[in-house]
Amino acid sequence: MNTRSRSLKPRVLLTGFDAFGGATVNPSWLAVQALHGRQLLGHTVVAAQLPTVFGTSLQVLSALLAKHQPAWVVCVGQAGGRNALSLERIAINVDDAPILDNAGAQPIDAPVVPGAPAAYFSTLPIKAMLAALQREGLPAEVSPTAGTFVCNHVFYGLMHAIATQPELRHTHGGFVHVPWLPEQGAPNMALDDVVRGLRVALRCALAEPSPAQK
Repeated sequence: MNTRSRSLKPRVLLTGFDAFGGATVNPSWLAVQALHGRQLLGHTVVAAQLPTVFGTSLQVLSALLAKHQPAWVVCVGQAGGRNALSLERIAINVDDAPILDNAGAQPIDAPVVPGAPAAYFSTLPIKAMLAALQREGLPAEVSPTAGTFVCNHVFYGLMHAIATQPELRHTHGGFVHVPWLPEQGAPNMALDDVVRGLRVALRCALAEPSPAQK
C-alpha cells in the first residue's frame, strides 16, 4: 500500500491530449474531460490534459502521478484513420515522429528512456474491456501498436514509471486510442459514443482488476 491514505476514494487518472497537426480539436481530451469528477465503482475520475510534446508530456504526467497517486491510469489519444476504440497492448521504447510535435520537435529513432526495456505490456484487462465494449455494440479492438509519436511516448513513459517506481507498484495502467470526430473526417465516432466507451471500459476494469490479458 502506498503512502496516500486509503481513507480517500481511490482515483482513476484519465489523460487526453491537446490538438496537434493543425487540428483545432482533439477527441481524446474532450472525452476524458467529460468524465472528470465521475464516481465509478468507488473510484473518483480525475481528467487532465497532456501537451502533444515529446518530453514535456512525460514531465506533466509524472507530476500528475505524484499528485494523485492513482490506482488506475488510462492515457487516451487520437488515432486518425482508425474506426474503433483501440485498446493498446504494447508500448515500445522508441520515438520516431512522422510529423512535428507541438513544440516543433521531430525525434527519429530515439529511445523514450535510454537503457530501459524494449517494451512494456499494458496492465489493463484489455480482453475483458474489449468484450464489455462489444457487448455494448461499440466498435472496439485490441491494437498491437500505439505508433511511435507522442501517444506511444506517453504510454511507454507511464508503463516505465509503474514498473520502476515503488509508490506505483499497485497502479494499473495502459493506453486507449479513439477515432476522429465526425467533423474531422472519416472514419470517425461520435463524441457521445467515445465517452460512453471509455466509461464502459473503465467500469469493466474496475470490476475485475485481474492481470492484463496479453
